[in-house]
Amino acid sequence: MNGRTRSETGGGGIRVVVVGATGNVGTSVVKALSADPGVASVLGLARRLPDWQPDRTTWAAADIDPGGTDLARHFTGADAVIHLAWKFQPTHDPVTTWRTNVLGSIRVFEAVAEARVPVLIHASSVGAYSPGPKDRRVDESWPTHGWPQAAYCREKAYLERYLDAYELTRPAVRVVRMRPAFLFKRESASQQRRIFAGRLLPPQLIRPSLVPAVPDLPGLTFQALHTDDAAAAYREAVTRPVRGAFNLAAEPPLDAAELARIMDARPLKVPLPPLRAALSAAWRLRLVAASPDLFDAVLRLPLLDSSRARAELDWRPRYSAVEAVLEFLDGLRAQAGMETAPLAA
Repeated sequence: MNGRTRSETGGGGIRVVVVGATGNVGTSVVKALSADPGVASVLGLARRLPDWQPDRTTWAAADIDPGGTDLARHFTGADAVIHLAWKFQPTHDPVTTWRTNVLGSIRVFEAVAEARVPVLIHASSVGAYSPGPKDRRVDESWPTHGWPQAAYCREKAYLERYLDAYELTRPAVRVVRMRPAFLFKRESASQQRRIFAGRLLPPQLIRPSLVPAVPDLPGLTFQALHTDDAAAAYREAVTRPVRGAFNLAAEPPLDAAELARIMDARPLKVPLPPLRAALSAAWRLRLVAASPDLFDAVLRLPLLDSSRARAELDWRPRYSAVEAVLEFLDGLRAQAGMETAPLAA
């Protein structure tokens, strides 16, 4: 890779701590870092230790919740901390997710400062953005106030505000915020099915012959990205002297017509209110895991312009959005996973 700086690392190999290292993004980030000859060591932090053992990687059990692990102890001596830990469930108990996702993330940020780590890379999201256009792309200056009804978006947006103040008071920390589109890979299929679909989506039903139509809804246009491509951007952000936010998305945007083509189905115009009411009822009955408020957010999220990542990180996704989704669907049918607790098949 080009653009490495050693002023932050004191020369030699880079030492990176990955918080939340065993999930969808974490496993790809650890794999990318462990394959980089410029990275001397990776310390993966997770609540449950995995059997998976990449090169130059060690593991430690850690809990970011308030009252949990002394994080600064793990961060001392690191050249960079990548914060990926996130709790998507239980959506029926937003106090629990706020405790982990917001208060726990703040503990990570403050421990980075306490341990004098020079680089903090935080996993933000397209979900942090305020509602925006579907007919053009927005850059990183688009407001990040989220869709306030959805807990996921509220939490991501709140951490954006916290980092605004954090950067002002801790200028010695180089802060990078990654804002990727929806992330997919084959090995994450079982986890994402549990998190978002629940019991209403048996993997045996994810077959083109069994999906005759895809709902064509107003606003149903979104972007996707292979998780390994997101990990490549994280790796570059560790080694390049960049700051600020980076949008990450692959082409093309996915709408009902494109999804229907992927599923060998046809787009079918469906009125939004009854579909939303059905999803809400299923969520209240705990038949689906994803909140209807998150569904509302997806219909309102803007499309992302990734020009800054291409220019400053020399980043180009290897997979198209269609390829990422096809790989994910194949993983669903195969009930794919990895040797980590979050990704277990």
